[in-house]
Amino acid sequence: MINNQIIRILSKILFPFLIIFALYVQFHGDYGPGGGFQAGVVVAAAFVFYALVNGLAKLKEIISEKLLECLVPLGVLIYSGVGVTSWILGGNFLDYSLLDKSDPSHGQHMGVLIIELGVLITVAATMLLIFYSFSGRGRKGDS
Repeated sequence: MINNQIIRILSKILFPFLIIFALYVQFHGDYGPGGGFQAGVVVAAAFVFYALVNGLAKLKEIISEKLLECLVPLGVLIYSGVGVTSWILGGNFLDYSLLDKSDPSHGQHMGVLIIELGVLITVAATMLLIFYSFSGRGRKGDS
């Protein structure tokens, strides 16, 4: 935990901007570089930054390991759910154009956004679980 008041105040100011930037990367992924993976890493980095400033215990009060362990498969279920929905609608797995039969291009766009949301959730949760694993280990010789 950092006791410097300026850094703590700056972290409170920066945190929402990091999350907004992650959302920008998420939604801009259709048109340029970015997408779910990059946005998930930015979300995880924002929470790691929070933990570095406020302490790991504070972060675990907000996001427990149990919650993260539930979020990892949730993202995979969202991803595969889009594919199964395409099957149910009579198309191939991940055939996004069937998601909106009146406007296939809208269905493509909607499918990609939903898939990328699943990727964001899984990547952010996985990165935070890795951080929790490494941060709880301590240094050699520490008791």
